Amino acid sequence: MNMTTLNTPLPEDLMKLKWNGQFKLMQEMIDLRLQKDIPTKLKERLELEKELISRLPENFTYSKEDAIELLKSKISDFKDEEFDELFKDNAFEWIFIEGKMYLKDNFFENLIKVRKAYKDRLIEKDGAASTLLDDVMHKMKEEKDVYCKIHVKTSLKVDPAFEKPGKTIRVWLPIPKEYAQVEDFKLLNTSHEGLVNDNSVDQRCVYIEKPYEKCEEFSVEYEFINHMHYEELDPSIVTDEHPDTCLEEYAPHVVFTDYLKDLVKEIIGEETNPLLKAKLIYNYITTHVTYSYVRAYATLPCIPEYITTGLKGDCGLQALTFITLCRIAGIPATWQAGLYTTPETIGNHDWARFYVAPYGWLYADCSFGGGSYRAKNLERQDFYFGHLDPFRTPCSSKFQGAFVPAKNFLPNDPFDNQNGEMEYADEAIPGKYIIKETEKIEISLLEDQNA
Repeated sequence: MNMTTLNTPLPEDLMKLKWNGQFKLMQEMIDLRLQKDIPTKLKERLELEKELISRLPENFTYSKEDAIELLKSKISDFKDEEFDELFKDNAFEWIFIEGKMYLKDNFFENLIKVRKAYKDRLIEKDGAASTLLDDVMHKMKEEKDVYCKIHVKTSLKVDPAFEKPGKTIRVWLPIPKEYAQVEDFKLLNTSHEGLVNDNSVDQRCVYIEKPYEKCEEFSVEYEFINHMHYEELDPSIVTDEHPDTCLEEYAPHVVFTDYLKDLVKEIIGEETNPLLKAKLIYNYITTHVTYSYVRAYATLPCIPEYITTGLKGDCGLQALTFITLCRIAGIPATWQAGLYTTPETIGNHDWARFYVAPYGWLYADCSFGGGSYRAKNLERQDFYFGHLDPFRTPCSSKFQGAFVPAKNFLPNDPFDNQNGEMEYADEAIPGKYIIKETEKIEISLLEDQNA
């Protein structure tokens, strides 16, 4: 399926049904519409929409009543009126299902993550806040070069409810790309023999294909050194030189709409220095956009417009918005994504890279910068423009990158690949039937790259 057809508008009657959550009726009406003589682009859009609306209700499990009950059980003296105030302030991710409002399953965690006043009212308090990021930031500023050994294992299994022994199964397990900050990569173990993608693949994987056996687990284990360099950025030595790549539109999300072009003009004003233009864009996102968990990216409209109108979004949405606005401003920018891997935690994460001469490719993590801004840690907010901590496992170098070999069915995540993908040769495996596990075996800062 062609994701670029997301830019083709849906007929109004179908759009009305979609946002009222009338998904079954909408599927029936799409089937009828597809029997008619309609434009090719519209046909492709409707075929894609059938798949997307089957995914849309996933993870929206809390009714308003259930949500309020949960909040009252977790937050001291929480009132019904507070829910209404938060709702009006766009604090929740929600949709209608059959005309009734449902909130996303992690709405509570999201609220506590971004609204300190509610975190302070928790009945059961969290532990002390970690100083890890501040510590490593200061270490980088002092030592300039920091090295982190990262040893990880990623595993995939099919949920017993969707097991089909004997069918050919196809598996893509992500591994780091050997570029940028990645040094001394070693593929330590794979559960099965497979094809190891070369370094040119945007979403690098170990690919496995075989007849499926009951309770089978697919895994890959690797280690590498993440080398991060710190340098004070000086706008006075910046030049306009840049590569000709990473400046183009890339539908359906990296698109230069009139709204986004006007926004860039408003943000950068008369500024012409590439470094300062990128900093103005970064500052705008980190001070105006609130972090928020969102529904599956595949179900979102134009992401940069979605985030700059709703003013909320997660790490990937913020990164893609930074990339798009930079490209509109004439600054090469691209995607980097994979895992955030520290001695304390491991999880999915996305961030951006942008090019400014004479420094070359620099980093920007808008979600970490925005979190630092909300915590009133302006030093750390500034750090994440141009630099990164060393706790990253970059597996994807391009948003919406291709899989090698190509998938037969629409990926569960058509835009990113942090945990892997599976499908039977003749049938998709829905994401809810894929059991994913990412294990940190060793994450340690080294004294030097030879340690």
